[in-house]
Amino acid sequence: MLTATLTLLTLLIGFSFSIAISRYDVKKNYEEEEANAIGTEMLRVELLSPGASANAKMLLGQYLDYRIDFYNETDAGKLEAIGKKTGELQNALWASVLPEVKASQTAAMTLVASGMNDVINTQGYTQAAWWNKFPASAWTLLFCVALFSCVLIGYGAYRSEKVKPYLFIFPFIISLSMALVADIGSPRGGMIKVKPQNLVALQQSLS
Repeated sequence: MLTATLTLLTLLIGFSFSIAISRYDVKKNYEEEEANAIGTEMLRVELLSPGASANAKMLLGQYLDYRIDFYNETDAGKLEAIGKKTGELQNALWASVLPEVKASQTAAMTLVASGMNDVINTQGYTQAAWWNKFPASAWTLLFCVALFSCVLIGYGAYRSEKVKPYLFIFPFIISLSMALVADIGSPRGGMIKVKPQNLVALQQSLS
C-alpha cells in the first residue's frame, strides 16, 4: 500500500511540475511575441503619412509602457486599471491606422493593418495564458495523496516502534516540491516570475 501510494504521489508531482513548466514557457513565449509585434509595428507605421505615423508611434510607446506594467504589477486594483487603459489604447491604435488603410488599400497599408492586428491579438493570447491556472481540484487531489502518504509512513514507523529522524525529511521534501509547483504556476508572486525582459529591451532600444 505504501509503495503504491508513494508511486502515485511521485507521478502526480511529476505531472504537476511538467504542466506548470509548460504553462510558464507559454507565458514567456507570448511575452516575446508581444515585444516582436510591437517592435515590428513601430517600423511599419512609418509607411503612414508623417502626422499619422507620429501619432501611431506615440500610442505604441504608451501601449508598451502599459504592457510592461501588466507584467510587473501585483495589485489587483491597479491591474484592473491597466487592463482598462490597455483596451482604450488598442482602440486608439486601430483608429490611428484605419483611415489611411481605407483610403489606400495597397500592399503597404495591408502590412500596417496586419501588424496592428498582431499587436492586439498577442495581448489577448497573453491574457488567456495568464488566466489558465492550475485547477483547484488537482491541488486538492495532490494534497490528499501527499497527506495520506505521510500518514502511512507515520503509521509504519509507529508499528515498528522505531521512529527514525530521517522520516521527517519526507514531509519536508513533499512540501518543497509542491511549493515549487505552486511558485512556477503563480507568475506574479513567489521567486519565479515572468519578467518582461523583451518588452523592456524594446523600450530601451526605442529610448
